[in-house]
Amino acid sequence: MRSPALRVALFAFATSLEAQNPGVWSEPFPPHRIAGNLYYVGTRGLASYLITGEQGHVLINAGLESTVPMIEANVAALGFRFKDVKILLVSHAHWDHVAGSALVRERTGARYMVMEPDVAVVEDGGRSDFFYGNAAFAQFRPTKVDRALHDGDTVQLGATVLTARLTPGHTRGCTTWLLKVTEGGKSYDAVIVGSPNVNEGYHLVDNPVYPGIAADFALTFRILKSLDCDIFLGAHGDYYGLEAKYARLKKEGFGVFLDPAGYLAYIKSKERAFLREKERQLSNKP
Repeated sequence: MRSPALRVALFAFATSLEAQNPGVWSEPFPPHRIAGNLYYVGTRGLASYLITGEQGHVLINAGLESTVPMIEANVAALGFRFKDVKILLVSHAHWDHVAGSALVRERTGARYMVMEPDVAVVEDGGRSDFFYGNAAFAQFRPTKVDRALHDGDTVQLGATVLTARLTPGHTRGCTTWLLKVTEGGKSYDAVIVGSPNVNEGYHLVDNPVYPGIAADFALTFRILKSLDCDIFLGAHGDYYGLEAKYARLKKEGFGVFLDPAGYLAYIKSKERAFLREKERQLSNKP
């Protein structure tokens, strides 16, 4: 059973969602090519990525069940067939990224691959999530996972190769995806950040449900700072300034997405926020 303080935090977070995010999450956004065979096919607020290939496509993040038709329409608008999605991956097992997974699998038959610590959450519809497990708004249709991934595993479909890095804390299995894309004869490192965010109400100190959460966040920041990043992307477009970069895309070309400095600045900013929150919780400890 959740503590009274945690129930209050959940209520506050749910109220915040109702007031702010669902509209943005469900707003259409123009699909576009980022570089090479990597495309944006998500909504304004929920990032989904399509990596295309002759032997089929990889989709990262299914979004909400209600936004799957938008993703499908975006894939079609780019000239590809949604049913050619052969592999479905996710950034982490929160409902805004995985609630649409069951519908994506029904429409495509894609194999579903999830980082092992998040598998149980995906397969029980969010009920075993360490923080949102008892929150009705955070539950979704359970979806069977075809392959459990581990840190450093690769996912390959034809010439497409992605590397899964376990970057835990936001969820136990939060995953940052790495791939190389070729543009203008040059190869670039793309990084799709899972999430470095400490959500409102997360207990970083003396957390009986997730005892290692602070250590996991610290590990995540070490990993993220060590990665080579040319093209900075993330589970939500606002991580990397999607709207501002898209507005420049037609005039400036794919170079708007080349942002290694923005990547490091973002990661360091989120690390500082984590350390401040950890220190605040330690100072309030009885």
